[in-house]
Amino acid sequence: MTTTTPAAVPAQQSSAKTAYKVTGPRVLRSEWAKFWSLRSSWITLAVAVVLLVALGAIASATYSPDVTAPPNGPGSGTQDAVSLALLGVTFASLAVGVLGVLLSAGEYSTGMIRSTLTAVPRRLPVLWSKAAVIGPVALVVSTVGALAAFQLGTLGLHGEKIALTMGDDGVLRSLAGAGVYLGLVAVFGVALGVLLRSSAGAIAVLVGVLLILPGLAQLLPDSLYDNINPYFPSNAGSAVYALHQSSDALSPGAGLAVFAGWVALTLVGSAVRLAKTDA
Repeated sequence: MTTTTPAAVPAQQSSAKTAYKVTGPRVLRSEWAKFWSLRSSWITLAVAVVLLVALGAIASATYSPDVTAPPNGPGSGTQDAVSLALLGVTFASLAVGVLGVLLSAGEYSTGMIRSTLTAVPRRLPVLWSKAAVIGPVALVVSTVGALAAFQLGTLGLHGEKIALTMGDDGVLRSLAGAGVYLGLVAVFGVALGVLLRSSAGAIAVLVGVLLILPGLAQLLPDSLYDNINPYFPSNAGSAVYALHQSSDALSPGAGLAVFAGWVALTLVGSAVRLAKTDA
């Protein structure tokens, strides 16, 4: 009589299944590797930092006390060291937003999204992982760029009345707020890319929402425009990093809540489409 060990095969099968199980951390590591393997990630991040630092430093170096800032936007209409240092945030927001779009919609353009969703059939972890990768990366890189822009700006503003230091009230909050805003813009780009599944279309919507929509809204009656203007995504986001707010602008906390709400709403829409429709 011979004896067998039938439990050995199921144990091996169980071990194999455990080794290749799709989990959130593994999807996150995959998206992390995918992000840094793309040349566009390095180039676009570099462009964002260069725009942020260079424009801020140039604005500070060419500052003239006889020139005042336009009254539009979240600021009080007067220039300060922080507003000059963060002059490049608008242009940097386009760079990180485009990077978010390319990270998500780029897979639809190349057809790679089919392989991604085959490997991760539950789908939604892919979206959350892309957002979790690009958001913190853009936040850290942008915050470093904002700090560098401010430090370089202090050289150009030496002796001027508007000169500030890191220890002055609100300065660190504003510089960190710029990083938070740009991090959320990057996540907004990811959500738009998944929602629209077209790089060109998502970039067009990104530019329209952040830059064109507030300008077009000026065609509305003044009473209506004054009520809704602070709640546009870019205006709410600008309030997050403005050192001084005008009377009709949101506070930094309220601005962050409103802009984060826009991003969350777009993420929900992209999640629904990703889960319900084929790639």
